[in-house]
Amino acid sequence: MDSDTALRSEAPGTMGPTGRPLPAFPEPAPLASHGPARIIAMCNQKGGVGKTTTTINLGAALAEVGRRVLLVDFDPQGALSVGLGIPTHELDVTIYNLLTERGHDVRDVIAHTKVEGLDVLPANIDLSAAEVQLVGEVAREQILARVLRPIIDEYDVILIDCQPSLGLLTVNALTAAHGVIIPLECEFFAMRGVALLVETIEKITDRLNPRLQVDGILATMYDGRTLHSREVVASVVEHFDDRVFHTVISRTVKFPDASLAAEPLTTYDSAHKGAEAYRQLARELIARGGAA
Repeated sequence: MDSDTALRSEAPGTMGPTGRPLPAFPEPAPLASHGPARIIAMCNQKGGVGKTTTTINLGAALAEVGRRVLLVDFDPQGALSVGLGIPTHELDVTIYNLLTERGHDVRDVIAHTKVEGLDVLPANIDLSAAEVQLVGEVAREQILARVLRPIIDEYDVILIDCQPSLGLLTVNALTAAHGVIIPLECEFFAMRGVALLVETIEKITDRLNPRLQVDGILATMYDGRTLHSREVVASVVEHFDDRVFHTVISRTVKFPDASLAAEPLTTYDSAHKGAEAYRQLARELIARGGAA
């Protein structure tokens, strides 16, 4: 049995991979108009848990159902930008310049992708200098919120791909956001950092952004054939209950293949179980009220 089989969208009412009955997530109704956007930070201080993959493919799945989506690359590695075919090394102006300099129009920096309705605010290695430069700024935690304010009415969802740390850039993302999605690798060591992340989110809710809420915890790199994966998911559900998405994302070689082709899996291999899983996640997020 291929680990991809766990990606299938089980029939509603059957037992899902999280050990709970799988609800029906209806096809989202078309929107009569666009905006204002709900801002969601994709956040986990552990690297390699599927933040960028989830940001790209969830964004593409939301765009497929008629939502206008902006992806914000907020990681100096620039993997999200590269994964959507943007030549980051050739860019003169990126999100780094928007954060640290005045006089730029955010609309001039936004890049369009091959996916209709899916745009990117790109980043490159320059962003690594921003954390040091912003330390002395007034209201340094609210600079990203200021950058996004002029365009919030032009999108339905803004997804921020955070870097794997809890530094000032991540704090900026959480201060700008309405919600947080926490991708969690199905591996016991990955679970240890989630309590620290939730504590950080609670501090930001208390001190900087009272509207912030955890939209959900997403199990990634799941392999239903292994007891280890199943036990991790069961443990996460036991600790976080309804905050865990019913949708899980399985481990598959197709995700790196799609990244290499510089497009989402939803267009690279539209019928693949991984693409279907992200479409289900988009429907679940909308059904939960996490997106319009």
